[in-house]
Amino acid sequence: MFTPLGALQGEAKKAWLKSAVKPFRQRSELAKYMGAGENSLIQTVNELTPTNKGSVARIGLVADLNGTGVVGDNQLEGREEAMDAMWVEIEIDQLRNGTVSKGRMDDQNSVFEFRSQARDKLGYWRARIFDELLISTASGISYSLNMDGSPRLYSNQDQLSSLQFAKYVTPPSSGRHFVVDGNGNFVNGDQSAITPASVLSYKVMVALKAEAITRGIKPIIAGGREFHLFLCHPKALAQLKTDKDYLASVQNGAERGMDNPIFTGATVTVDGLVIAHSMRVFNTSGAANGSKWGAAGAVNGTRSLLLGAQALAVADLWENGDWEEEKRDMGNKAAIAMSMMFGILKPSFKSFFDGNTTQDFGVMVLDHYIA
Repeated sequence: MFTPLGALQGEAKKAWLKSAVKPFRQRSELAKYMGAGENSLIQTVNELTPTNKGSVARIGLVADLNGTGVVGDNQLEGREEAMDAMWVEIEIDQLRNGTVSKGRMDDQNSVFEFRSQARDKLGYWRARIFDELLISTASGISYSLNMDGSPRLYSNQDQLSSLQFAKYVTPPSSGRHFVVDGNGNFVNGDQSAITPASVLSYKVMVALKAEAITRGIKPIIAGGREFHLFLCHPKALAQLKTDKDYLASVQNGAERGMDNPIFTGATVTVDGLVIAHSMRVFNTSGAANGSKWGAAGAVNGTRSLLLGAQALAVADLWENGDWEEEKRDMGNKAAIAMSMMFGILKPSFKSFFDGNTTQDFGVMVLDHYIA
């Protein structure tokens, strides 16, 4: 007999909600990079902060000191350097999805089986949507596009671009956007320069890492060493694996077996770059001709990401979400829904390393060709 979870005791209902979280954590490719501290790629807050404007979700960004200091016994009092600190506020919104059984005659399995399937499918839905929104935000790609560049089709559901925080998705800032040109060189962002010869290489990776350090992209500290994450499409990784310099570097100096969670699922670590791949990295394979890249908008490409500390800020108010069940059609059908309350933001700040212009805080993007 079907019993709605709303009729169950509070702890039983909570157990089902946590059970739904489990497949999300297992199937999300980016959940392992989330953490509460500033040494996280995706800094996460799980509760609201009271302010005189109401409750908001926010994190703090503090730039390094850039002054020269005071020499000898010269007076320091009154000449201290102010810290350039700011709060980043994250708008939150609710996103829900649900499923409904076809009815008692169609469902020959137990009601528990329907619950189990619904939990699994809704958990996977949450993982996919959450990862895609994280990568789209970091990439500066509108939520109106699928990760292959095609328009999202919604049928009778809502557009993700109507989320409250969607309006804060911004293109890569001027000092954070680079491409591989037709000669295989690492240059400032200009997608018209991309050709089928604009492939990823060890030479480009070295240049990207150097640029990240030069422009103050704060690394993650793990085991007393500094690392950035390089997240790319599997076809981009395939390009690297055909590069002789990359293969030589991997054979001679790659680091493996690190215990820090940042390395879970990573392919390899080279020159302080943890290289990982994901099918959810943005590419233009589904975009129409004219909307791809290259001089004529006809070249397929992908946007690889270099991520440092606090690359993204996330408010994940999961405990304020819910898992609900109800009967429909005079009790013949069961409906189950999951909701989440969250927000995503790519922090920006005035960068001392870029002439005090406003730049993305912890993200650099690299556009290049893929087949």
